[in-house]
Amino acid sequence: MITDHADLQALTVKDILNASDGTRKILFSLEDGSVIETVVIPCSRGRTTVCVSSQVGCAMNCQFCFTGRMGLRKHLSTAEIVEQAVFARRLFSDEFGSITNVVFMGMGEPLHNIDNVLKASAIMVDEQGLHFSPRKVTVSTSGLVPQIKRFLHESNCVLAVSLNATTDEVRNWIMPINRKYNLSLLLGTLREELRLKKKYIVFFEYVMLAGVNDSVDDAKRLADLVRGIPCKINLISFNPHSGSKFKPTPDEKIIEFRNILIQDGLVVFVRLSRGDDQMAACGQLGEPGDYQLPLLRVPEKFQVAL
Repeated sequence: MITDHADLQALTVKDILNASDGTRKILFSLEDGSVIETVVIPCSRGRTTVCVSSQVGCAMNCQFCFTGRMGLRKHLSTAEIVEQAVFARRLFSDEFGSITNVVFMGMGEPLHNIDNVLKASAIMVDEQGLHFSPRKVTVSTSGLVPQIKRFLHESNCVLAVSLNATTDEVRNWIMPINRKYNLSLLLGTLREELRLKKKYIVFFEYVMLAGVNDSVDDAKRLADLVRGIPCKINLISFNPHSGSKFKPTPDEKIIEFRNILIQDGLVVFVRLSRGDDQMAACGQLGEPGDYQLPLLRVPEKFQVAL
């Protein structure tokens, strides 16, 4: 396999940071001097996940994401994406056991770099490549509808859609891509495409933001929005950082939100933060520097939440 024999030339390890929970954050230097971050997350149940980046920075400007403050600096090549997983295997397999899962949830919007992401994910699942099961490789997106269609037609890897709101008003604010591809279009596309893709389940990622998207009404709307879409839902606690004023939803309210969804027959997981003391958790990757994309105007009724 490529893991054993490849000569790795696209990336150079710059540093490895160790979080208190065992998570590792690898800083890689690219040939042009840019830096990307990759996270290796060991789990006590025998699963170890590598979270890979697909871009330097990100153009989506999601208001809760530290990477989004950077803006887009460049797309990663296929080799730069694949080598992150190869390095993770070489560096940590002895310590953690096999790397079992790959998630494209690091820096960048994967489907904004769809050509290289499709090639990289294909190498990851090829038996002459990294030989992961397609069910163990997950590609995330903020909701680029044309690219979602292409991904579902060309790949058998798992799709995760970062939803994070139940109204266009909120999603337009916290995820500006919604102004181009709104909830109705996004969810309608998924509903239609998955009718043709049998035995396929999409994941919805939902970052819980206190006072913004975590009400009982939000939970009920979310259940209605995803009705008819074969899916599972991941509820994710917001991980604070200096680039955002959002606050995490209290644990008891996350459980209440989860229970409403479960009562509606949905499969729901609550994802615990990992690596947050080394800025390695969901939404914390990157280094914006002096130039940062602007934060958007907060709708008046949500200003008290911040």
